[in-house]
Amino acid sequence: MHPRRLRAAFYRGGTSKAVMLNGADLPKDRAARDRIFLHVLGSPDPYGRQLDGMGGGLSSVSKVVIVEPSTHPEADVDYTFVQIAVGDPVADYGSTCGNMSSAVGPFALAEGLVTAEAPEALVRIHNTNTRQIYHARFAVEGGQAVEEGDFEIPGVGGTGAKVALDFLEPGGAATGQLLPTGQAVDRLQVDGVGEIEASLIDAANPVVFVRAKDLNRTANEAPQDLDADRDLMTTLDAIRRAGGVAMGLAETPEAVPLSNPKVAIIAPPAPFTALDGRSYRPETHDVSVRLISMGNFHRAITLTGGMCVAVAANIPGSLVAEGDGATGTLRIGNPSGILPVEAKVETTASGPVAISATTFRTQRRIMEGAVLYPARLEEDAA
Repeated sequence: MHPRRLRAAFYRGGTSKAVMLNGADLPKDRAARDRIFLHVLGSPDPYGRQLDGMGGGLSSVSKVVIVEPSTHPEADVDYTFVQIAVGDPVADYGSTCGNMSSAVGPFALAEGLVTAEAPEALVRIHNTNTRQIYHARFAVEGGQAVEEGDFEIPGVGGTGAKVALDFLEPGGAATGQLLPTGQAVDRLQVDGVGEIEASLIDAANPVVFVRAKDLNRTANEAPQDLDADRDLMTTLDAIRRAGGVAMGLAETPEAVPLSNPKVAIIAPPAPFTALDGRSYRPETHDVSVRLISMGNFHRAITLTGGMCVAVAANIPGSLVAEGDGATGTLRIGNPSGILPVEAKVETTASGPVAISATTFRTQRRIMEGAVLYPARLEEDAA
């Protein structure tokens, strides 16, 4: 039987890559969609390489993005993000991807879902995973997004055209509350670890923040070295799961999903060397962060993670706010360099409210055509 063809494009968005699809081309059945996504990306792969698909063996390059006309009155298109696990048959809709958010507007323009004229497009996007709105602004020529430019982002070789991303009211993306426990700092009781202080912040995506020094780390280590420390990874997963329960994302640690919450170790700025070999001095950034996504330390901090850091830095009493000392733009030291993020948080009688978070990315349409899959994937019930 001949394979089915599914129209697709392959994009880099920020420091991630994804297979991007028009929702109109997909089967309606969610289970059938997920089987197709797993097959296309090459999961599950016990060797961790996704060699038989378009994934790259890391969470940042094992993603699917669906774009279609919006169901929201204040948006032009809907964006649904699907995180594909590498080693397990899991298609996870429980989080969003800030990096791939930068490619949604240009993809919608290329698909004819929106139109725009030079010099700049404004695409209003509804993320169905978090039920939140963000605006993408990017240069346009000849009715299509400009890709070449002089803007550089950590973790991506070369330069590109800037995409501005304004996330509106990012608080409570997964839990409905910026501070799910009502506290800027909590003392978590963690199985096998004991008590540890953490800030549980839900902005763009929920993150459990812990001090690096409480784990005898600096938050300046290379991510591959941290990944190789199995005792540390076990400890951080236990902390993440305890935080997920405290945030109301699950009733038991075992039930906490892999995608959320993230967990990040933080520290005051210190000298570090990025993955490209470039050295950074303490005065180049305001906080050092190493963040885990889908079971591994991210080679460049996730964009939603960066926005959550910036929001947390503006919440009095949080672990991030206690040492950043930043005003205006927060400069986040991460394995690939420095990520600048702006966040606006207002203090009200009922507590802090996240008004917005803004950052900048680049994107590129790498390939267009069709991905192939067996017809049985649309029909199998198993």
